[in-house]
Amino acid sequence: MRWRWLGYRLMYRRGRTPWDTGITPPEVVDLIEGPDALTPGRALDMGCGTGTNVRYLAEHGWEATGVDAEPRAVDAAERKLAGVDGARVLRGDVTRLDSLDLAGPFDLILDIGCLHSIERSRRDAYVSGAASLSRPGTTMFVFAFGPRGLPPVGLTGSELARRLDPWFQPVGRIAGREPPGAAWYRLERTEVPA
Repeated sequence: MRWRWLGYRLMYRRGRTPWDTGITPPEVVDLIEGPDALTPGRALDMGCGTGTNVRYLAEHGWEATGVDAEPRAVDAAERKLAGVDGARVLRGDVTRLDSLDLAGPFDLILDIGCLHSIERSRRDAYVSGAASLSRPGTTMFVFAFGPRGLPPVGLTGSELARRLDPWFQPVGRIAGREPPGAAWYRLERTEVPA
């Protein structure tokens, strides 16, 4: 994971962050404002980058917290969120959520390209953290693209479902526009037997 973290750090330093458009994706807008919109509550944005979606959520009645490991992204998010009620950002590792100032449960966990770029050996720690900060009924909304490159970045819908089982169950999928194989996955937190 260190090489990926260094890669993100270098890209932020150079100002070359093609994933950070500064615009909330239409799929998220539909989830928050569409005909079947979620009721505002508490939201956690995993890998929030510069805080675009944290701000959007807070401006739509959510108490929104973002987490990102990249210092430049967190600094930019703090500037973007200044004066926005109900919005905050934390610098930290999404595979070590228990080490952050977070208290669940959250009603929405948003992940736009975070889980698919985590090293496979750390993905279960991400899932464990998300599960610990959610409750039955929590919505998880994940954007991911299929595996590509060496070492591979991305994940498949079946890997996502397998990793998140038994805590989160798939309830919907929206095909992404690009890259090929990309998709938005909607999952719901289930009651896990003790």
